[in-house]
Amino acid sequence: MKRHEHIVSGVLPGSIAEEMGIEPGDKLLSIDGQEITDIFDYQFYVEDEEILLLIEKPDGEQWELEIEKEADEQLGLEFGEGLMDEYRSCYNKCIFCFIDQMPPGMRDTLYFKDDDSRLSFLQGNYVTLTNMSDHDIERIIRYRLEPINISFQTTNPKLRCRMLHNRFAGDALKKVDMLYQGGIEMNGQIVLCKGVNDGEELERSIHDLTGYLPLLKSVSVVPVGLSKYREGLYPLEPFTKEEAKEVLKVIHRWQEKIYAEYGLHFIHAGDEWYLLAEEEVPEAKRYDGYIQLENGVGMLRLLFDEFQEGYEPLKGDGRKAELSIATAKLAYPYIRRMAEKLGEKFPNICVHVYCIRNDFFGERITVSGLVTAQDIMAQLKDKELGERLLLPCNMLKADEDIFLDDYTVKDVSDALQVPVHIVKSSGQDLIDAVLGQ
Repeated sequence: MKRHEHIVSGVLPGSIAEEMGIEPGDKLLSIDGQEITDIFDYQFYVEDEEILLLIEKPDGEQWELEIEKEADEQLGLEFGEGLMDEYRSCYNKCIFCFIDQMPPGMRDTLYFKDDDSRLSFLQGNYVTLTNMSDHDIERIIRYRLEPINISFQTTNPKLRCRMLHNRFAGDALKKVDMLYQGGIEMNGQIVLCKGVNDGEELERSIHDLTGYLPLLKSVSVVPVGLSKYREGLYPLEPFTKEEAKEVLKVIHRWQEKIYAEYGLHFIHAGDEWYLLAEEEVPEAKRYDGYIQLENGVGMLRLLFDEFQEGYEPLKGDGRKAELSIATAKLAYPYIRRMAEKLGEKFPNICVHVYCIRNDFFGERITVSGLVTAQDIMAQLKDKELGERLLLPCNMLKADEDIFLDDYTVKDVSDALQVPVHIVKSSGQDLIDAVLGQ
């Protein structure tokens, strides 16, 4: 069995670790005689007031260090990997996997399929449970790693095996019972595929999942994302307007039933369903505090309500400006509506709002987070852009100015000959960006 050795990458000045003579390059071998697998083991064992560290120096010399500290006092050790372990990749071959639908030639990290329960806790990723042992579940319960976000897709075990192309995918649902019995809070997701897990199967799944209330706090239903790169993959078709309306009827009916019993709506429709159905997104109270916001549930309602809150106290004036905003099909009607409202109080500010068609992945992809710089540059090259172009921050890689296709913000600015400003995610941020504040 592989021995876990964690190399210290940094020691905080003035920390216990510095006082004990621990230096970058040293290895942490164990705490209290327990081998440390990852960051969760580490955080659990360093909480004690008295601990015994086993450290190995670069020359192979081992130090046993007895430490007395306050219960909440940290050692001051830093490690290169955030998890102190390798990321666990996904072994499923899901019929709806978007990574399988990406073109070749993009950066390697975009092709990595993670299915790591630790990332579910740390970053909100959704996991299928097929990559988890009973020991993993026991650790989640012991360390209270909650909430855990689970990709259910269906509660029909045989259908789940087929959808995930994994013969153990049905049995993995039993781990949900273990989490429930351990008192772990959960959220869920269903990627809805036409003719596969919709209709009666969706009804069955929602019915079964209500059995995990109140520990299962929410379940989102999102339509499968279909790019144009599906050659050789499972034949999936997009939902029509009428089919989207039927999905919303099912979800709304269950919301009313569950709300009457539990005081929460529980089952939520992704924003894309309302675009497909050509219906207005629900009011804020239907989203139970936006518990599924990062999964594209309620983003448009929150954005518009934040805008309204910032818009109401504005006095308006005669300032002059001309600028442009580019977004994707999903948000376009709402961004255009907000720009028009600002025009009522600031009549001399001209805002051009452009809907970027996703030619890179295909027109069925409607979210701004999958818009590439190539499509922006190609579709805006002959447009009136004004003094600056505003783009939403979710078009970029986290904390970097790089688009999905590896072009930079500067590349776009140079190509279009206009300053590009990146707008944060709130409605107030949009107001400030338009008004130049």
